[in-house]
Amino acid sequence: MSNALFKVPEPYNEPVLTYKPGSVERDTLQAKLAEMQVQEIEVPLVIGGQEIRTGDTVTMHSPHNHQLKLGVYHQAGEKEVALAIESALAARAAWAAMPWEHRASIFLKAADLLAGPWRPVLNAATMLGQSKTVHQAEIDAACETIDFWRFNVAYLAQLMADQPYSPPGLWNRVEYRPLEGFIFAVTPFNFTAIAANLPTAPAMVGNVALWKPSPSAVYAAYYVFKLLQE
Repeated sequence: MSNALFKVPEPYNEPVLTYKPGSVERDTLQAKLAEMQVQEIEVPLVIGGQEIRTGDTVTMHSPHNHQLKLGVYHQAGEKEVALAIESALAARAAWAAMPWEHRASIFLKAADLLAGPWRPVLNAATMLGQSKTVHQAEIDAACETIDFWRFNVAYLAQLMADQPYSPPGLWNRVEYRPLEGFIFAVTPFNFTAIAANLPTAPAMVGNVALWKPSPSAVYAAYYVFKLLQE
């Protein structure tokens, strides 16, 4: 129970780093790229918090270097899809009942993590998995994703404060509730930020989401998921 009207932090656009020669961010990113290029990963399905490996795998390669194997991901079948829907619906009531400011705080924390230690990780994943330049990755995977999470919290607060007119003698009030069922978020290959935003925006307002990233962008999407787990 919340006995206060909370004011969320004022959102701001994340500054774009330059990665000029000799800068800390350039050296950090180059080290992370070197590390991840030789570190093949295995991406499982994650259903109800449990990692599931179906054995039906697809190899992930870097588009600009087909010889560079980034790892493999497991594909879902009909059984796993049904289990994911069941798991999402089972989690729906508790997630929807969580106070909106608590849900919002999760994504504000995620934005801070991405602005800090996760920035080189997600930028490197986007560069390796989607062949983006450092500038393209910085404005997409880092800055735009951070902005989505920070500004969406502010928009959520505005939504909760939006109430109907009350004439004299009456007090009209609206309580917002999430949708029935679940959100199916099928995200594109070309923007890590959109892949991060499509499942998390509805989750922020109390919905449960099934996230199915593009087969061409599973690599970066998995690192977004790991960030959110933290």
